[in-house]
Amino acid sequence: MAIFRCNQCGLLQEKPDSLAGQNISCPRCTGSFPVYPTLFFVEKLLEKYLVTRKKLALLKDADTSQTVADALPSEPAQLDDIDLGSTDLLASEVQHGPIYDWFHKRQIKVKANLHSVDTTGFFDEVAEAIGANLPVLREVVERIRWSQQKGYASTTISLGNMAPQDAAAISAFCQQLYDFSFAAKCFHNRPENNVRLVLQTAPAVREFFNGEWLEWHALMSSLRYAQQRGKRFSCARGLNIALPNGEVYELDVFMLIDGHIPVCIECKTGEFRQNIERYLNLRKRLGIGGRNFVMCVTGLNDENAKALSATYHLAFANERSLTDHLASLF
Repeated sequence: MAIFRCNQCGLLQEKPDSLAGQNISCPRCTGSFPVYPTLFFVEKLLEKYLVTRKKLALLKDADTSQTVADALPSEPAQLDDIDLGSTDLLASEVQHGPIYDWFHKRQIKVKANLHSVDTTGFFDEVAEAIGANLPVLREVVERIRWSQQKGYASTTISLGNMAPQDAAAISAFCQQLYDFSFAAKCFHNRPENNVRLVLQTAPAVREFFNGEWLEWHALMSSLRYAQQRGKRFSCARGLNIALPNGEVYELDVFMLIDGHIPVCIECKTGEFRQNIERYLNLRKRLGIGGRNFVMCVTGLNDENAKALSATYHLAFANERSLTDHLASLF
């Protein structure tokens, strides 16, 4: 039997295996949430249990005279002991606090969506998979995006003309999309050598394939860099700001290294040239150095990225070279 858990009212029910991977309405509150394969659900439950047990052990070892409020960090969090791929610790006012302070000192209004850096879901895993192998997986992402925009219920990826290793990578990725409920169904048609995906219609999944996946990839690349280097780090994604002159912007990824060094990453999966002047003006308004304001553009080759960086007072990178650029800053 598969497992259905409503994230809205908490209802837990067994469902037939045939419903695994599909979104269904909760019989109690009518909210729509996915049905999970039992083994997958139990694995995720155990992961959360182990993380919670570790937190509890740390609390027991702490000074009992110290209140929880006193224990909250007033500085950017150290990421050493955090499982970056499955944590909600970043989705807090405390973690965003240094970012709020940085903007307020510049008389800039700021509003953050805390949930946008919660990695307990699957958006980060799928985004990292895409970013790690975009030349091969691009066709899958583009086909899903195009089919969703056209309102089609499914899309088919032909594997016939691909190298065997690329075909295997695409098949595994499509299966991952189904396992994580990013696709409602996944059919591997071996006689015709293709994969058919029945698409999800959830807005969050549509936005992900419409380009938001690159924001997740940039966020995770930044977090993993900070963790590997032992940096203190505050981060936000989809940060809304309003300048004193009334201009409003949404910053794709914004971070503060060690509490005071700002880095802004704007993510583009399509045409970007018409936005260069806009981001040049924004960089100046924020007072951020050119190397710390990054345009991350998918598919941009390294030579063009270097040439654009020399032409404009902005840094250009692609999904592969972003981490290398971050490393060059600090």
